[in-house]
Amino acid sequence: MAMMTAAQKREQARVEYDAFCRTCPTNELLGRLSDKWVGLVVAALSDGPRRYGELNRKIAGVSPKMLTQTLRALERDGLLSRTVTPSVPVRVDYELTPLGVGLAGLLTAVKTWAETHFDEVRAAREHYDTMADSPAS
Repeated sequence: MAMMTAAQKREQARVEYDAFCRTCPTNELLGRLSDKWVGLVVAALSDGPRRYGELNRKIAGVSPKMLTQTLRALERDGLLSRTVTPSVPVRVDYELTPLGVGLAGLLTAVKTWAETHFDEVRAAREHYDTMADSPAS
């Protein structure tokens, strides 16, 4: 039986990740990344650091509790950094890490796609609803 180094074991585990498997850690990560608040926070930070209040104003509809939870989760996952500057009041800035910048391109593209194609989606929904309501279906 051949011995594997720690690096070889990590590489083997990485190759074996399968997000379709409920118990795979990548499944949980995809769940986090597909959250709408995560997408909006990452997109809001894609053009540079922001303070909490700026994020709260930029992202319509997010509650303070949800914004705080989202920021903490993104910091825990290594996607953003939080910098506290001692002052009165204390200044806290949030900024994407290099890992978060890599994700920002993808999530910003999804946001842009939604903004660009919403009229088509709305038309498809209306067509579907009309068909579903007709007696022939």
